[in-house]
Amino acid sequence: MKEDAITIDVISDVACPWCYIGKRRLEAALKKWKGAPVQVSWHPYQLDPSMRPEGMDRDTYLTNKFGSVERVQAMTDRLIAIGKTVGIEFDFGDNWLAVNTLPLHQLLYVAREEGVGTQMKERFLAAYFEESQHLNQPETLYAIAENFGWDQNKVDAIINDLKIAEAVKAEIAHYQQRGISSVPFFVLNNEFGISGAQPTEVFLEALESVSHA
Repeated sequence: MKEDAITIDVISDVACPWCYIGKRRLEAALKKWKGAPVQVSWHPYQLDPSMRPEGMDRDTYLTNKFGSVERVQAMTDRLIAIGKTVGIEFDFGDNWLAVNTLPLHQLLYVAREEGVGTQMKERFLAAYFEESQHLNQPETLYAIAENFGWDQNKVDAIINDLKIAEAVKAEIAHYQQRGISSVPFFVLNNEFGISGAQPTEVFLEALESVSHA
């Protein structure tokens, strides 16, 4: 990485629709950015670490989290509309399943080390929110991992590795201790923070600011 490169650390969860929108808006900003090179790294966060391994169906999960069915409908309608503006086709249909994302973050932890963290993050988000794939099913993860040259044994080994799980949890705790309690959250050059899926212009302004800091 060049000395004058800008670093962006993105703290997010696969189970966060606004994280997907934020990723798209950041990417749009980076396409427009003409300044110093930018290095993006993805970091874990769990919105619901107590989620049971078998997952939870759409209606149960969303009603438990947000209250009435009417409120949930209004929220998902808004997400679908905003998603379309950044090229995301959200599908909150009957087949959608909320899952515990710790195993996904373990896979992403290794993917980041191997230089494919951004690509795997994108694949998980698309599978979760656009394809309604059940990301707690080994066969689903095996199929996705094949795109990165990983076999079933590697996937199983990563998910069952307690040291990797602890490393992920420690990273989540690190950002919580820094005061991050909602995602997505973007840290530029380890000092300038942006909370939420802000418009592309906000990211461009932030890049401009840190490049002259």
